[in-house]
Amino acid sequence: MSMSTADERANNDDVLSDGEYRDRLRELPPSAKLVSKVLEGESPLSQGQLAEESLLPDRTVRYALNRLEDEELVNSRYSFQDARKQVYYLNV
Repeated sequence: MSMSTADERANNDDVLSDGEYRDRLRELPPSAKLVSKVLEGESPLSQGQLAEESLLPDRTVRYALNRLEDEELVNSRYSFQDARKQVYYLNV
């Protein structure tokens, strides 16, 4: 049985408060902030979709996602449409 992203967030004990999320995001590079902003509007998105929406190069999106994951601001799961791809969503 699959869960929607909202259900995953509700069941996740590691969900951050809005203030804590903003504090962690404040110290990150502009590319990570832009990627998180894109994910606020639409999620989950694959790395390619994030590059397309943000107009950033793939390599920059990959770097931004790594930084966001290091700060535990973003989670990922395998795509239901294509199990070879991961999709990313905010941990808020």
